[in-house]
Amino acid sequence: MTETYVEKFRDVHQLAHAELYTPVLEKSVEFFTEILGMTVVHEENGSVYLRAYEDTYKYSLILTPHHEAGMKHTAFRTYSPQALERRVEALEAAGVKGEWIEESYGHGRAYQFDDLDGHRLELFFEVERYEAPAHLSSKLRNRPQRRPLRGVPVRRIDHINFLTNEAKVPANAEFYVDQLGFNIREGVKKPDGDFFATWLSVSPLVHEVALMGDGLNGSGRLHHLAYWYGMPQHLDDLSDLCKEYGIEIEAGPLKHGVSQALCMYIIEPGGNRIELFGDSGYLILDPDKPTVEWPAEDTELAIIWYGGKLPETYFRHGTPAIKDETDELNIYFEPGENQIHEAKGN
Repeated sequence: MTETYVEKFRDVHQLAHAELYTPVLEKSVEFFTEILGMTVVHEENGSVYLRAYEDTYKYSLILTPHHEAGMKHTAFRTYSPQALERRVEALEAAGVKGEWIEESYGHGRAYQFDDLDGHRLELFFEVERYEAPAHLSSKLRNRPQRRPLRGVPVRRIDHINFLTNEAKVPANAEFYVDQLGFNIREGVKKPDGDFFATWLSVSPLVHEVALMGDGLNGSGRLHHLAYWYGMPQHLDDLSDLCKEYGIEIEAGPLKHGVSQALCMYIIEPGGNRIELFGDSGYLILDPDKPTVEWPAEDTELAIIWYGGKLPETYFRHGTPAIKDETDELNIYFEPGENQIHEAKGN
């Protein structure tokens, strides 16, 4: 066995941030700050940079105004400057055409490229860690920022899920494995045996990236961005806030089969789906743990172990929007109205 074992390379270290488009920037910022308790740290060229209070780097979310919702790019930090150069060399040797971005707020030189379905990815190493001003400094020395008083504050970025053209899911998953060093931790199969959905990571988490078949046959769309609470009670607290202030809850609180995480899905005002993790489920400490495979008939159990039925919108709603032939499934396409602003007395 040891003579034929292929050692995994470990050049990509972690999910660092995501940039989301929103057609209603002010309302989206209000949602992430007042409901999810995030902090604005920077504004530049119309974009707003935000952080969760236990993110170690300056920010984990960029909100950028655009005529429709969606993801502009998702960034990962590498293990070292050398690891960054190795990945770029390997990507270009494989025929991937990317570009170097010389300057970005909060981190150094970065390389941007697309996965096989058109999702824009970014790799960088040099980064600025967050240093809290005095009024946001925590007495807990291993916490980067004092816990905010607003909303039900999220603690850190957790993962991102990309809707992927169904025919490209298996090949795209292998792209993340072969080019970026990810592991396929779990997968849901179609009746023909190919993967319909995969959950991948470079860490002990079950996933930092998920690739799921797009029910509307789209490409390059966002399914959701997830943030972590670490305490399941916060999902009930958030649900109560959402009902009070008119924020759409798509599903949950519930428990996933995949990952075993407790979670819920809500729609931010711009139309992007946001997942909240009440915990991380199980951790993977086995260095060569085989992929957990769910057969097609267990698809719903893989997504929702308990806590309700799988919404019809789950594999169909994504951003940017594609008009669904079933009219009632277009419910999240228009920017949502809520009562956050009026509750502030404005």
